[in-house]
Amino acid sequence: MSEESSHIQHGESAGPSELVLPQESRAFSVVAIAILGFCAMLASFFAPQAELKLGLLAFSAALTVFAGVVSCYKFSQTRKKSYATQALVTLVAHDATPCLLADINGTVAYRNETAEEKFRDRASDALVRIFSDLFANPAAVLFRLQSKAQALGSAREDIVTRKGHIRLAVNAVDCDMYMWRLEDLSDRGGGARAADALSLPMLTAGPTGTVLYMNEAFRRLLGGRAKNLSGVFMDLPIISGHVHKVLTESGEIDSLVAEVPSHGGRREIYLLPGDDLADGPEVGADWDAIEELPVPLLKISTTGEVLSSNHEARVLLDTTISAGCRMSDLLEGLGRPLTDWITETLEGKGMGAPQFLEAIHETKEIHVQVSLNPAGSDDDAGYVVAVLSDVTEFKNLEQQFVQSQKMQAIGQLAGGVAHDFNNLLTAISGHCDLLLLRHDQGDGDFADLVQIHENANRAAALVGQLLAYSRKQNLQPEIIDLRNTLSESTHLLNRLVGERLTLTLDHDPDLSPIRADKRQLEQVLMNLVVNARDAMPDGGNIRIETENTILAEPLHRDRVTVPAGRYVVLRVRDTGTGIPEDKRNKIFEPFWTTKKSSDGTGLGLSTAYGIIKQTGGYIFVDSTVGVETTFSILIPSHDAPIEHVEKPANSVNSVPVNGDGVVLLVEDEAPVRAFASRALRLRGFTVLEADCAEAALAMLTDPDLEVDLFLTDVIMPGKDGPTWVREALAARPDTKVIFVSGYAEESFGEDQKTIPNSVFLPKPFSLTELTKTVHNQLH
Repeated sequence: MSEESSHIQHGESAGPSELVLPQESRAFSVVAIAILGFCAMLASFFAPQAELKLGLLAFSAALTVFAGVVSCYKFSQTRKKSYATQALVTLVAHDATPCLLADINGTVAYRNETAEEKFRDRASDALVRIFSDLFANPAAVLFRLQSKAQALGSAREDIVTRKGHIRLAVNAVDCDMYMWRLEDLSDRGGGARAADALSLPMLTAGPTGTVLYMNEAFRRLLGGRAKNLSGVFMDLPIISGHVHKVLTESGEIDSLVAEVPSHGGRREIYLLPGDDLADGPEVGADWDAIEELPVPLLKISTTGEVLSSNHEARVLLDTTISAGCRMSDLLEGLGRPLTDWITETLEGKGMGAPQFLEAIHETKEIHVQVSLNPAGSDDDAGYVVAVLSDVTEFKNLEQQFVQSQKMQAIGQLAGGVAHDFNNLLTAISGHCDLLLLRHDQGDGDFADLVQIHENANRAAALVGQLLAYSRKQNLQPEIIDLRNTLSESTHLLNRLVGERLTLTLDHDPDLSPIRADKRQLEQVLMNLVVNARDAMPDGGNIRIETENTILAEPLHRDRVTVPAGRYVVLRVRDTGTGIPEDKRNKIFEPFWTTKKSSDGTGLGLSTAYGIIKQTGGYIFVDSTVGVETTFSILIPSHDAPIEHVEKPANSVNSVPVNGDGVVLLVEDEAPVRAFASRALRLRGFTVLEADCAEAALAMLTDPDLEVDLFLTDVIMPGKDGPTWVREALAARPDTKVIFVSGYAEESFGEDQKTIPNSVFLPKPFSLTELTKTVHNQLH
């Protein structure tokens, strides 16, 4: 380490005439080359053969020459940088503003005389420590400004402290060095407030409109100081970027107004240069004054060329606005030429409403609200002043709201379709089951009945997918081990992928349990695997992975925030064609597909999305076109023990030969009621029918009537299923209950849990499922 570097690290401050720059460790490489050449020369003296000795001498000479050339080049470059930096140091040496030259790590290499005097009691060479007594959290402020300076060349920020108002500015210079300037704005104008030095009229107003402060330019314009905004403006409330009528000493004038929110609900209001405001010789407002304003502003010609811009506009758009730059080079999204909008503004056409545009940027998404206002004098062609407002966060919230509205609309549609359509499907498939009981496989009508039954089941599955996407289906969550679920599905998945694809599973041996609907999770996995299979028509690999992960802090991705915590991650990778970036935001939308109409409905991924969301998880996609696609699912892990649900001994297809018990069937749909009553009577049950809840309650008023089970629809005209069942159970607490529905609101799941001895049977149900559920409840 050099003596100068050691001098800084031991905390001895470099004086105002000293410049201590960090030494480049790369000089070590030059020394290494020279040493290597010297070693080669020594080796040549001990070489046994003359040819080897000459070779080593030549190699030594070449290395020595190379080291010399590199050393000269480095010395030349270092001297050039040193001269440039020394010139800058000489320039600020006697500046009245404290200036500090620091490296990229914040270590001070130079202070001018003013800085040496101001920070005499702080011998540290770290910027963070030097500024620690001036304002809170200096590390964050320094990092933010230095990052902006790296991108734009310079940056600055006004900071309100307990001792006054300061401005911290930074400029990037050579050698990865930064020149920091600390300007005390509270000292301007002989102790007057900083805004008094501003040539543009400016005031500060409180939340109720009380004028808290008014600078000298505003006081001269009004001929005194106003107590409230109503004494300044004719038309309230103030809308930033709009023209308002100002009550000046000489009468009303129209002025373009910009408003900047401040802390504590306060607002800073500025009058911007314009036709009427510029006429006031006392104000002396000039366009150059906007450079200091905290309001992003652009001055644009009639042809769309950007004539001027202030610092805030360049920071907001995150670009350097060079000469000849046009508004269309910076902003897009109007839907028509921006010059048309500028011309209409100058001609006074249109309503003058602000427009939401998007900044043209390679890596960032920046949304701005733009208000155009005519300006310029009569002796020139005129120009417009564009007032910009950052609405990126607002647009992101708006897009999330639109997505939620879309989900709600589809949910309402799916709910209505499911309720009515599933009733029809229950009647169709149920009566088909009754017909199948009277036909054997040798019957000519048997195959037709089977086709009717299978297509009814396909229609039911389609409705189920709509409900899944809209998160309106009735889940039956349980604590499960995802590894067991995947293992049980392996045989089916292998049949889905076929022989041309390779399916592999990779599990975390310590995988945590999760709480989810096992059947629906299998549906998600199947949909993702089918999607991966279709993306690899020529064969490939599908890999399913599981692992535990811990998010130490919230994950912000795809306009979604995943809370910190412990999660189980399920990934499905494929080596297929990939998904283009412009289509990734559409893949979870229902009915959107790139496949032929005969190859898919466009509901596979949307169904997976809905199921995962309703489970409380998150699903993301990463894809590289032509390389691979990965779907990642995050589901919160669960600490409860895994639930082992014992399957009944009877087969699913088996039914009790003889049934006993009295069933009160309450169903408002006549076809469904007819099928259910016939099916139960065929199995030996006694069935009492009612077409509404009120009729059922009237029947139960007979104390001699014995009922073993209530079989009721959930959604009916009048009283719904849970409501009338609670009333009935008050007098018959031991009666078992079965709720049936093709669609139930989210609140039904909570209602059902509060009703003892109750189960849920979703529509459409088959004859076997109905009689099996009734038998299990009674026995």
